[in-house]
Amino acid sequence: MQNTVIKKSIGFAILTAMICGCAATSNYYILSTASKPSAVYTQHQKTIGIEKVSVPKYLFKREIAIAKSSSEVAFLSDGSWAEDMDEGLTQRLVGFIQKKFNQPQVYEYPWGVDVQPNIKVRVQITRYIAEGNFVYLDANWHIEDLQTHQSEAQLFSVKVPTKNDTKSIVAAMDQAFGKFEESIAQGIHRF
Repeated sequence: MQNTVIKKSIGFAILTAMICGCAATSNYYILSTASKPSAVYTQHQKTIGIEKVSVPKYLFKREIAIAKSSSEVAFLSDGSWAEDMDEGLTQRLVGFIQKKFNQPQVYEYPWGVDVQPNIKVRVQITRYIAEGNFVYLDANWHIEDLQTHQSEAQLFSVKVPTKNDTKSIVAAMDQAFGKFEESIAQGIHRF
């Protein structure tokens, strides 16, 4: 009888710890809301296809990653991503390009056989993380005109100041991606 009471007490304690542990993260963040463009291009009427944004593996976790050094990553316990980063950033880029060029003909890959884009955009993020008092975004983009096969590629790097709390880090990540979106839009505008 005493063994049963002890087992139930231990089970209850474990269940309570699991529930409390799961409830500890009550702040969820997204970066998929398209930012407002600083200027709008009006003369661009080509259909644009955006491939899924490629991100580093540490962004596949729902926890927010920070770099403790150039070779050590830690995850914050007081906030989580509410979306998959590759999906969210792709949707954000599509929304931003639609706003920037004031046109709805911007599609995420696969875009289907009935709507083939004139321009294809490929994005690879190689570093997107807070370290010290900065958020770093290192990436590259490749834009190709699918009719003329003319293409352009560019490396991109930015660091945005941040504080050490989760909200500040997410805000700095948002700002860094906004600068990256503008760079991609300028590249598309040249086609």
